[in-house]
Amino acid sequence: MEKQEELKRRYSDLPRTPLAFFLYVSKPKKWWAIGAIVAVIFASATSQGTNYFFKLIVDAVEAKDYDAVLLFALLYPVAEFLVQLLYRLSAYFGRNWSSNSRKYTYDQMTAYTLGHSHSYFMNRFAGSVMSKISNVVTGIDTLIPDILWTHINSAVAFIITFVFIIKASLLAGATFAALVVMLFYLNKKMAPKKAELSRLNADSKTELSGKIIDVFSNIQAVRQYSRRHNEQTEIESVSSRVRDAHYNNWGYTELMLFWNGVVLFIFSFAMFWFLTQSWRSGEMGTGDFVLIISLYAQITGTLIFIGRAFNSTAQAVGEMREGLDDLLLPHEILDKADAEPLVAKKAEINWNNVSFLFDGKPVFTDFNLKIPAGQRLGLVGQSGAGKTTFVSLLLRQHEIEAGSIEIDRQDIAHVTQDSLRSSIAVVPQEPALFHRSIKDNILYGKPGATEAEVIEVAKKAQAHDFISELPEGYNTMVGERGIKLSGGQKQRIAIARAMLKDAPILVLDEATSALDSESEVEIQLALETLMEGRTVIAIAHRLSTLRKMDRIIVLETGKIVEDGDHETLSKAGGIYQRLWNHQAGGFLLD
Repeated sequence: MEKQEELKRRYSDLPRTPLAFFLYVSKPKKWWAIGAIVAVIFASATSQGTNYFFKLIVDAVEAKDYDAVLLFALLYPVAEFLVQLLYRLSAYFGRNWSSNSRKYTYDQMTAYTLGHSHSYFMNRFAGSVMSKISNVVTGIDTLIPDILWTHINSAVAFIITFVFIIKASLLAGATFAALVVMLFYLNKKMAPKKAELSRLNADSKTELSGKIIDVFSNIQAVRQYSRRHNEQTEIESVSSRVRDAHYNNWGYTELMLFWNGVVLFIFSFAMFWFLTQSWRSGEMGTGDFVLIISLYAQITGTLIFIGRAFNSTAQAVGEMREGLDDLLLPHEILDKADAEPLVAKKAEINWNNVSFLFDGKPVFTDFNLKIPAGQRLGLVGQSGAGKTTFVSLLLRQHEIEAGSIEIDRQDIAHVTQDSLRSSIAVVPQEPALFHRSIKDNILYGKPGATEAEVIEVAKKAQAHDFISELPEGYNTMVGERGIKLSGGQKQRIAIARAMLKDAPILVLDEATSALDSESEVEIQLALETLMEGRTVIAIAHRLSTLRKMDRIIVLETGKIVEDGDHETLSKAGGIYQRLWNHQAGGFLLD
């Protein structure tokens, strides 16, 4: 429990802006960051300083001091080797900084995203959510090298070059300073639009990624309905938007580079004019002239592509903003500051004047219901009556507008969400299986359970026999969403998982709907054992399930219109009797 509280505290208030988030994920490894920055500063300063050997060599040549020429010529590669060592040291620190920040970003973003409500995920592609997390991580990956080996490296080079130039010629130094300031100002002015274009580009790629993953995740439906060409047309439409966004983004980058080139040409022309005049007038020696030329030549590439450096940073910021803006939306459902773990011993459930709206439309209004501890309650009603919403509200996947839902006289809005959901086992109509082994999927109900416990619940769920026949048995990978298993097999795995969880409240969303008749008889016996001593809520259509319920309520537009046991309601002349009389194949018809 202490670990859960620590995680909540750590992930509850992440910075929403790219710069603040970057600093936040860098802080845990700040000494690696500081080490990398210091190493780059020394490496860049030493790199620029090696050009001073050219001045010394030229001066020695003019003085015909050939011993000095040899000495300085041999010292130059030694200095260059030192520069390489310093850069490798910065890379060592930078690697640790980047790798740890990358991991920390994945951890932070995943933990925060998992805290979003059910509604958040209902309205988004799973692929889009993953793409946004990747965009934030990619932004961090880009910013660290940009800061170290572009911005800091360039800043040190500019300062050293400026010092040497201004010592040689005041006018040339002033011109160089004006060049740097002008380039910085120009790129700073253009960077916001570049960041926005990068955000739009990232957003379009996220949309395309989500669309493609959605199609491939439902490939069976695509084939069964012969909709391959329709899906391809839709993807081509989205990819056209990606192309346009990429085109605009790249085009603006080239515009930035063009104006950088224009500014560089004008100011460089003026600076070299002043330098040449100083040399011709004798104010500057040949060695100093060669030094400045070599310094300037070394940073010319940086000056030419300073726009690309700003572009790279702006793109990283834009991609991060695209992810952070959506992923770090405030959580819709939060634990109260004083929330306590739910203690569900009897598992009595009470709905007290509950009102709930969905998309602005009322689903429940002043809804009241008491489910005594250990009662088996069947929910019946036509589609849209509120059966699924009933279960969602019990799990607190949505917040109610008014009233309260209590378990053993504890308002579920005032207990921790984890403890609430730990007290409820759900067997859904469509089992959610992970692309993991069968054993891991069953263990999801109780991590740490023994192999004997896993096999025991698998036997009770009538899953052990088919699992044993698989080549890898319990270690068989089930595929994405359990695609390698039949519907009945997936359902039995889900039942085994719920059995292993051993929660006091059991929710069955027609848990036997995908089973054949022979398996269903055996599963009903297993469910009978599972339901003993538990409060059960079953969204039911199968007659075999309804007959085992202590009580059945019929919902219509969020209201209880009938309440009783099967024998009573099947003869009451109401909705339940009508559904019962129109049953087909052992199912009630909506």
